[in-house]
Amino acid sequence: MLIREASLDDWPRIWPFWHRVVAAGETCTWDPGTSEEAARVLWMNPAKRVYVVEDGTGSVVASAYVTPNYGGPAARIADAGFMVDPDRAGRGMVFNAVVETNPAVELWTSMGFTILGTVPEAFDHPRHGPVGLHIMYKALLP
Repeated sequence: MLIREASLDDWPRIWPFWHRVVAAGETCTWDPGTSEEAARVLWMNPAKRVYVVEDGTGSVVASAYVTPNYGGPAARIADAGFMVDPDRAGRGMVFNAVVETNPAVELWTSMGFTILGTVPEAFDHPRHGPVGLHIMYKALLP
């Protein structure tokens, strides 16, 4: 796997799986009806550092962004988003607004992430109804 900074030319390879994940409405808090243009503006925003993951064939199988969450006293806290092609699921991560029914919660807690809190019934799951959104955190520095 190769992880590299994304370019605008990568968007056509990100959009198909981005759309599949968001339209399913099961693991992301973004509007399932987000248009391609709106998604591109949100995901590829120049204020963000955007990355892609390529497999051995050069196919883009995941994308992520990192951006400052807030300025001032919370400036050292980052926000990140991750999107993995569903056909390659089981190898990705999400940290912010994690749908509590997402099977990856177990993986992330096993990797040292803790659930700081859960906003109850904040996500309308298409199969489970209203479920909570976890806020997960892992200290990266000792």
